[in-house]
Amino acid sequence: MEAQAAQTVGNILVIDDDVELCSLVSRFLIREGFQIDAVNGGAKGIERALSGDYALVVLDVMMPEMSGFDVLRRIRAESAMPVLMLTARGDALDRVLGLEMGADDYLPKPFSPPELAARIRAILRRAKPANGTAATGNSTIALGDIELDSGARVVRHGHQLVNLTTVEFDLLEALMRAAGQVVNREKLTRDILGREFSPFDRSIDTHVCNLRKKLGPLPDGTDRIKGVRGIGYLYALPLRHRA
Repeated sequence: MEAQAAQTVGNILVIDDDVELCSLVSRFLIREGFQIDAVNGGAKGIERALSGDYALVVLDVMMPEMSGFDVLRRIRAESAMPVLMLTARGDALDRVLGLEMGADDYLPKPFSPPELAARIRAILRRAKPANGTAATGNSTIALGDIELDSGARVVRHGHQLVNLTTVEFDLLEALMRAAGQVVNREKLTRDILGREFSPFDRSIDTHVCNLRKKLGPLPDGTDRIKGVRGIGYLYALPLRHRA
C-alpha cells in the first residue's frame, strides 16, 4: 500500500556525483514504488530540478563541481519544493547550514535505504494538503498580522505572501494552533519531522530560527515565537487576542 501511495506524488530527483550510490538508491526507491531520476552533478541537477515536475529532491552536500549548498541556494531562489540533504555523518555544521538555507531535512551518510525512504515519505506526507481540510472550517488561522491557510498551504504577513518550506509551514501551523501555549520539542520533532526526539538533534531549533527571520517580531516589537528553555516553543498571542 505504501508503494502504491508513493507513485501518486510524482517523481523524486536524486542529485549526487557518486554514480554507484545513485544507482543503489534509485534501484531501492523504485522497488519501494517511487519514480526516480538521478543526475550526477550540481549544474545539471539545478537545471533538471527547475525544469521538471518533481515532488522532492535528494541532494548531496559534497560534490566537486558545485556544492550541494550552491545547488540548494539556486533551487530555493525559484522553488519551494522539498529538499532532503545528504551530509557527512560527523559534520553537524553542514546539517545546520543546510537547514538554515531552506532544506526540509537531512540524512547523514552512510545511511540505510529504508531510512531514506521513510524520511522521503514523511516529507511528502507533510507536503500534501490534508483531504477535506477546507470543509472543516478550520483551514485558516489568523493571529494579528499573520494569516495561515492550511488548505492552500499559504501564509501571509499582512498582505504579503511569505515563502516557507514544507517543514517551516507545518511548524508554524502547529505553533499557531497552540498559540499562547508551550509546545515541547519532543512533540514537534515527532509531529513535524516524523522521527523520535534526540537531544543532539537541533533541527527544530534551526527551523524555528528560520521562521523568526521570515516573520519578524510582533507589531509591538516583542518576539513572535518565544523559546522556553529546556522545554520548547510558544507562539505569542497578539495583544488583541490576549485575555
